[in-house]
Parts: sequence; structure tokens; C-alpha cells
Amino acid sequence: MNRGLLYGITAYLLWGLLPLYWRALKEVPALEILSHRVIWSFVLGVVLLSAQRNWKWVKQLAHRPIAAIFLVIAALLLAVNWLTYIWAINAGFVVESSLGYFINPLVNVLLGVIVLHERLRFGQWIAIAVAASGVLYLTVSVGSLPWIGLTLAFTFGFYALIKKKVQIPTIEGYSVEMAALTLPAIGYLLWLGSSDQQSFAQGNPAISLLLIGSGLITAVPLLCFSAAARRLPLSTLGLLQYMAPTMQFILGVTVFGEVLTEARIIGFSIIWAALIIYSLEGVLARRRRIQAQYV
Repeated sequence: MNRGLLYGITAYLLWGLLPLYWRALKEVPALEILSHRVIWSFVLGVVLLSAQRNWKWVKQLAHRPIAAIFLVIAALLLAVNWLTYIWAINAGFVVESSLGYFINPLVNVLLGVIVLHERLRFGQWIAIAVAASGVLYLTVSVGSLPWIGLTLAFTFGFYALIKKKVQIPTIEGYSVEMAALTLPAIGYLLWLGSSDQQSFAQGNPAISLLLIGSGLITAVPLLCFSAAARRLPLSTLGLLQYMAPTMQFILGVTVFGEVLTEARIIGFSIIWAALIIYSLEGVLARRRRIQAQYV
């Protein structure tokens, strides 16, 4: 198997299985899980940078204050995304959380138009319109906006937009983002400890190990994705990205026993149709570009 493909499959496979990991921590409040995830991710980032003896970029970033500010904003968006996702998994909304990552590619395209003034092809507009109709259908039929999915999609969409503009390597950017969140995370855990409410090191070693491991389960798929992105064409990555939400959807229905109502099935089907349109349109557009090079 192509090494890039192996890295890509590993990344999305781990992301797809992540609900199982967070559900194992169900007895721990979401904000406490998030705090440990940030702290241990930061520790791991420092270890990786130290192993590579890669610290020159810190001085370079110090001369780019605007980039540093944007990375802090990206960190806040990521924190909201992670907190929403962890809470949703443990509150029994695995299926709805998968919706966020199904529509995220279309949100990225929409943000490209609004913020970067990119021009969309006709087929891309159709895909976005169909997806919007699916969200509208879910809102009307269920009686409430699917806010979990929309929060996940838009926070990660804006996060990706900032990362695209800042242009800093994966591990370095990841470490800065975790550094920005680490002090608040430590402060929150100290407060929990002072009021004897923390779950870490409180008699259940499995919980403590899982909280420590949250840094590893965060970093490994991210690094695999980074390695895959350097080796694979965007078209292949674009198809692989649907692995994770598909697995999350299946886990929600089969393992966690979430009920699929008729309205949910119809709403998700409309959104899946939008993704099929989006993917096919992208394939056809690439073929036309390749053919035009040889004309």
C-alpha cells in the first residue's frame, strides 16, 4: 500500500474511533477532559520539538505578532470544537456530531467564498444549496437547529481558514495553540483540585491513564494526517475525510444505540446527496483541467 494512503487511513480511522475513547471517560466532565487533553498535548508537542531540536521558529514567530494572535484565535476555536465534541459524545449525540464533520467540507468551501472571495463552480453551488436544504429540513422536522453539528462544522471551518492564512508547520502551530490554552487549563484543574472535584489520580488508575493518553490520541492522527497530506493528492484526501464521520455515525447507531428517526434519515440523506454532488463535481473538474493541459 502507498505509504501516504496508509498514513491517511490511519489518521481518519483513529478520528473515527475517537468516540469510543471519550465515552470511556464518560464519568469525567467535558471541561476537565478538555483541560487534560490540552495539557498533555502541549507536553507531547514540547517533547517532539525537543527531539527534533526545532526551536528556531519561536524567534521567527516573535517577529510575526499578527500570526501569533491568529494562532491564539485558532486555539480558542479548536477549544470550542473539542469541548462541544467531547460533551456531545458523552451526552449521547454521536450521530449529530458526525453531521458536523460531514458538512465541514462544504462549510470550508462557503468560507472560501465569503472570506477569501474565491469563485465557486456551478456544481459546488448546487452541493451547498442541497446541504443547506438538508439542514433546514432537519431544523423544521426535528423542531430545533442541529446546533451541535453546525458548531463543530463552523468552528473547525474557521480554524482551517486561519491555519491556511498563517502558514506555520503542523507541530509548531499545534504547540503554539496548546501553549495558549495550557495556562487556563492548568488554572481550571487547580481550581477543581482545591474544591476536591477533580477525577485525575482519585482512585481509578484507568481514568488517570486515559486522561494522560488524551494527548497521544490527539497528536498521533494529526501527525499521520500531516504525513499523508504531503504524499497524497487532495482528491484522495477529500475522499478519505468522509471515513471518520461515517464511522462515528455507525458507532452512534450500532454501539451507542442512538435512535434514527425518519426525519433524521431523510435529513442525513439530503446532506449525503450534497456530498456526492460535491465529490463528483470535484473529480470532473480535475479531469477537465488535466485534459485542457494536453489540448
